[in-house]
Amino acid sequence: MSLANGFLPVNMDEVRELGLEQLDFVYVSGDAYVDHPSFGHAIITRLLQAHGYSVGMIAQPDWKDVESIAVLGRPRLGFLVSSGNMDSMVNHYYVSKKHRESDAYTPGGKAYQRPDHATVVYGNLIRKKYKDIPVIIGGIEASLRRMAHYDYWSDSFKRSILLDSQADLISYGMGEKSIVEIADALNSGIAVRDITFVAGTVYKTKDISGLYDYELLPSYDAMRADKTLYAKSFKVQYDNTDAFNGKALAEPYPNGLYVVQNVPQPSLTMQEMDDVYGLPYQRTYHPSYEAAGGVPAISEIQFSLISNRGCFGGCNFCALTFHQGRTVQVRSHTSIVNEAKQITQHKDFKGYIHDVGGPTANFRKPSCQKQMTAGVCKHRQCLFPKPCPNLEVDHSDYLSLLRKLRALPKVKKVFVRSGIRFDYLLLDKDNTFFRELVEHHISGQLKVAPEHICDAVLSKMGKPENAVYEAFTRQYHRLNQKLGKNQFLVPYLMSSHPGSTLKEAVELAEYLRDIGYMPEQVQDFYPTPSTMSTVMYYTGINPIDMKQVYVCKNPHEKAMQRALIQYRNPKNYDLVLEALKAAGREDLIGFDKKCLIRPRKLAGEKAVYGKKGISGKNSQNSSVKKPVKKKTIRNTHKKVHKK
Repeated sequence: MSLANGFLPVNMDEVRELGLEQLDFVYVSGDAYVDHPSFGHAIITRLLQAHGYSVGMIAQPDWKDVESIAVLGRPRLGFLVSSGNMDSMVNHYYVSKKHRESDAYTPGGKAYQRPDHATVVYGNLIRKKYKDIPVIIGGIEASLRRMAHYDYWSDSFKRSILLDSQADLISYGMGEKSIVEIADALNSGIAVRDITFVAGTVYKTKDISGLYDYELLPSYDAMRADKTLYAKSFKVQYDNTDAFNGKALAEPYPNGLYVVQNVPQPSLTMQEMDDVYGLPYQRTYHPSYEAAGGVPAISEIQFSLISNRGCFGGCNFCALTFHQGRTVQVRSHTSIVNEAKQITQHKDFKGYIHDVGGPTANFRKPSCQKQMTAGVCKHRQCLFPKPCPNLEVDHSDYLSLLRKLRALPKVKKVFVRSGIRFDYLLLDKDNTFFRELVEHHISGQLKVAPEHICDAVLSKMGKPENAVYEAFTRQYHRLNQKLGKNQFLVPYLMSSHPGSTLKEAVELAEYLRDIGYMPEQVQDFYPTPSTMSTVMYYTGINPIDMKQVYVCKNPHEKAMQRALIQYRNPKNYDLVLEALKAAGREDLIGFDKKCLIRPRKLAGEKAVYGKKGISGKNSQNSSVKKPVKKKTIRNTHKKVHKK
């Protein structure tokens, strides 16, 4: 039941317009209301609507005003709460902990429209207004903070978000199956405190005598006192993220309280995925935002297609394993092509489908058939440190899909912009997909994520060794040359990841020197909740083998590691000079072609290079005197790998 404008009600007048006096559920979101399947709140509300429940939306309420949570009245069954498509702290802050100046998920890109730790704040706001109403939290923030966790922004070890938000349940993961089961249970008259049986949920209890085949985790107090216990606990949690072989987990808290995580919800079948993405979305933001200029995030996804979810890549700095799981789930070609046809009818469509993918674009099937009956392996990864012998590599289905999409009327080009897993690509004995990717689906440059080039760091990241990336670049450039293309590779690189010392940071700078490439952007490692890398950052221990890991926490050293990756930038000279001296690599300060920087002051000359720039005839670096054009750098990158 939707309004004339196609959206869900956002005020009581619109509720009455639907002939209702009370809604079944009210969804509270930290994001603006965008009715598009790339937004979690759109999927959950449309799914509940499809199952016969009435739902209203409160987007970005004023958390300082308790009445802002009551604009749709008291719902019959409960409140659903999410911080939005991102953890609110990641949304708000750079890794430096400085506040971001804008928010793509807010009308007009305006910042400060949601609180820090939004799920907790919204939950407590509801509790202040309605003491006994069921509150179910979900989305990425609740999902990744569902058990005790390290919070980077406060540098503290926090309790389960279930407790701090005063919610009754967490629907973790993607949530489609669990939210419908919760709704049906509430609708049948079951008290929310008794809903302890739904897969993909977390609840609190003082009685775990009825639990079967579960793991008892270390207590919150014990983990707060001993970081080693947290590392061990996280490994147990990480090993129980599969619906087939995962166990329930119980985490003790003071006063006899337990936070219990049920086993994950089963993966969606192809038909279920099609059903979810076939719901009647308006595919845009609420019309009330038009005056503010709309919601910027829509531009990134309006002409893109989601073809899969889940990822067996297993990168340690990524939360996908914890949120979507390692089993790849896909939509049918028919579903995706039908959505593409809808896109082509949009008044602003210019002929370009911006992306066809998901967490990893070229994963269109589970890594092996065993996963479909026994689940993913608990004690080994599919691609790391070496590809599993049982790994099934096949791009034919994805290639067939791309061919269908680019053959559609009005479609000029179909790009692949979400991540390509290059190590998986290289394992395919059939080169057809790689060739057609280069020929048809790249918009001038292909972005890939080697992340680093030192194997010691890559092993902590869960990434393949650098030789694999080198083999990929050679093949990529060979194909470009063969097809008469002049397309570039843009590698994503990360500084200060656990395991990276100044030594490895200098080696990465030397690599960039040798290929003639200077990244315009560098991602400093960001410790976000519930990733293996974040646990390493907090504990100094690798949960996989319980060995000590070097962690760069000093802000100044982090700045030096980051500066080394962009050593040609004149603003970074002082940091690079200090880093090279600290690493004992003064051999890289000089005039040889292998040097990264030149001495600041030449003997007998007045020229000085400093923070304020260059004076005199001689500069610290010829690239500072006359900046190297981006195209020149990338062409050099290309030529190096042709050799």
